[in-house]
Amino acid sequence: MLLSHVPGYFKARRDRLMKAHPAAAFLLPSSEEVLRNPDVHFPFRQESNFYYLTGFEEPESFLVLAKGKTILFVRRRDAEKEIWEGERYGTEGALKVFGVDEAYPIDEFEAKLPELLKGTEETFYRIGLHETTDRKVLAALEKYRASQGRSGKPLSSLRDPAETLGEMRLYKSAEEVELLRKASQITAAAHKMAMVEVRPGMNEFEVEAMIDYAFRKGGCQRVGYGSIIAGGKNATCLHYRSNNESLRDGDLLLIDAGGEYGYYTSDITRTFPVGRVFSKAQATIYDLVLKSQKEAVAMCRPGAKLPDVHKHVCEVLTEGLLSLGLLKGDRDEIIKNNGSSASSRTAPVTGSAWMCMMSGSTSRVANRARLRRACASRSSRDSTSSPMIWKRTRSTAISASGSRTISSSRPRAMRI
Repeated sequence: MLLSHVPGYFKARRDRLMKAHPAAAFLLPSSEEVLRNPDVHFPFRQESNFYYLTGFEEPESFLVLAKGKTILFVRRRDAEKEIWEGERYGTEGALKVFGVDEAYPIDEFEAKLPELLKGTEETFYRIGLHETTDRKVLAALEKYRASQGRSGKPLSSLRDPAETLGEMRLYKSAEEVELLRKASQITAAAHKMAMVEVRPGMNEFEVEAMIDYAFRKGGCQRVGYGSIIAGGKNATCLHYRSNNESLRDGDLLLIDAGGEYGYYTSDITRTFPVGRVFSKAQATIYDLVLKSQKEAVAMCRPGAKLPDVHKHVCEVLTEGLLSLGLLKGDRDEIIKNNGSSASSRTAPVTGSAWMCMMSGSTSRVANRARLRRACASRSSRDSTSSPMIWKRTRSTAISASGSRTISSSRPRAMRI
C-alpha cells in the first residue's frame, strides 16, 4: 500500500544535515534487492541512513542532497511490473508524498549527477557497498573534475558519511524515543509469552516461531536481528544461530530477541529456567548478574563514560565470582589482567549497546563512549545495558535530566 504522506521529521533531518554542511553533497543509495532463488528475492529492507532521511522504501533509488536541495532518483512507473511486484511511487509520487525538491528516473542518475555536484566542495559517499554504484559515482566525480578544466578549483574531496550521520542519529528525537518504546513494549510481551509457554521437550525453533509471531502480531514489520534461542550450554555462544536443539528440564533458556517497529529495533535478553524453577546455583548467578545490571543502569547519566560502566560491571561480577569460589586469585589482578578472567570469559563484550534502527548501530561514534549531555532540543540517546554471565538486558534513555527505562514492562527480578 502506497503512503499518502510521510512525517515532517524526514525533511527536517535533511534540512539540518544540509545546514550543517552547506558546501557538501551527500550521495546515499538505497539497499539493493538480493536474489534468494532465480526469481525470488530475500525480504527487502531499506538502508537505514537512506530511510532516516527520506522514509522511502523502494529499491533502485538514490538520494542526493546538494546546495540546499533534495533530489530523489526512483524507479519509473511500469504497469507490467507493478502487476507482479506492486504499485510504485514514480517521480510524481516521490515529489508529492516525500516532499523532495526534484525527482528523476533512476536511469538518469549518471547523466544528471555531474551537474548536481557543481559548486560543492566535498562529497559524502561510502565506497565499497555497491560496486556498480561506486563506478557510477566515481565516473560522475571524474566528469565533474574534467569540466573544471584549468580553473584552478580543487576536486571535491570524498568522505564517508557514516560518522556524520551516525553522530546525527545517535541523538534521538521524542518521536524516535516513542518508536523505540513501542518496539520494546512489543518485544517485552513476546518474551513474557515465551516465559509462560516454554516447556521441557520443546525445540528451540518452536520458541523462535513463537517470538516471531508475537512480534508480527504486535505490529513489528520484522525481527531487528536474528533471534538467539539458546538452551543449556548453547547460551555460552554469544551469537548462537542454530536454534535447533530440544530444551531439557533443569537447563536455563536464554532468549536474545528484538522486534523492529518503524525501523527502530528493541534489544532484549532474558534467561529463565526451562522447568520453571531455578536451581540454587542458577539463582545465585542470576542474582549476581541482576545486581551488576542495576548498578550499571544507575551509573548511566549524562557525562558518564561507557568504559567506566563496563569496568564497574566487571568489578561486581569478579567480586561475586570470587566470593562464590568460581574464580581464584587477587581481585585487582584478575580485573587488570582481563584477558584471562571476568572481562573476557564471563563478560566478553561491553555491557551496553546503542539502540537505533539496528541494534548496536550508529557507526563509529558509539565507540567514543561518553554519554554527553543532550542539547537544548531535549534530544536523547538510548542504550541497552547487558552485563553478562547469563545475559540480561534493560533499555535506558539518556537525556539532560538523567536516565529513564523505556522498557519497564519486562520482568527482571523473578520469584524463585
